[in-house]
Amino acid sequence: MQTDPEDLAAVPLTQLRACPHCDALYRLPKVRPRERAVCQRCGLVLMAPRARAFTRIVALSASALILLALALFTPFLDLSAAGLHSDASIWDAAMAFSGGIMAPLSIAVAAFIVVIPALRLALIVYTVFPLIGGGPPAPRAAHAFRMAEDLRPWSMAEIFVIGVAVALVKIAGMASVTPGIAFWTFGVLVIVLIWQESFVDREQIWSALDATRPDAGRAPA
Repeated sequence: MQTDPEDLAAVPLTQLRACPHCDALYRLPKVRPRERAVCQRCGLVLMAPRARAFTRIVALSASALILLALALFTPFLDLSAAGLHSDASIWDAAMAFSGGIMAPLSIAVAAFIVVIPALRLALIVYTVFPLIGGGPPAPRAAHAFRMAEDLRPWSMAEIFVIGVAVALVKIAGMASVTPGIAFWTFGVLVIVLIWQESFVDREQIWSALDATRPDAGRAPA
């Protein structure tokens, strides 16, 4: 990778990338699938594209959206204790405290485990789908992908599953708990999200978006 300051001075800004960890500036070469571009100063992987990544990202994101919609309203857990029986969906759990002073808690739960993950997946599909095959990006695709990146720390579907697992351990001795369809669907959803994230090379996506600019001067990744 080109790092000499004198050489970089003549390079268009759209062709320069700074390491997000140490701020070292590089002109990245074209990186092929299964190759990696690594920061020479701190060792951070700057780019590691994978073959057919865009197609797989879209397919997995769409699958995750379908799984999320299926898990939202189907029974999540079936509880039985002292002759009483109750089942609840994820939406029921989110809305359990919707009245009174606990309403903000319901809004937060619904946002973190349903709304934000769904919005982020939709933004990723909107950004990446037109790029399959080297096509031009959708209008304001860069803004959509930047928003998806900003929402990433707040998408907490995985944290929700961990919290449910801890709760099940605590109440196992007090009630009979039977996982419902949504429980297993949500488990598959988490696996799909992790799998999808493994194909998301942010530098590859930004390079594909930048390649359509008149001053980019390079081919899509």
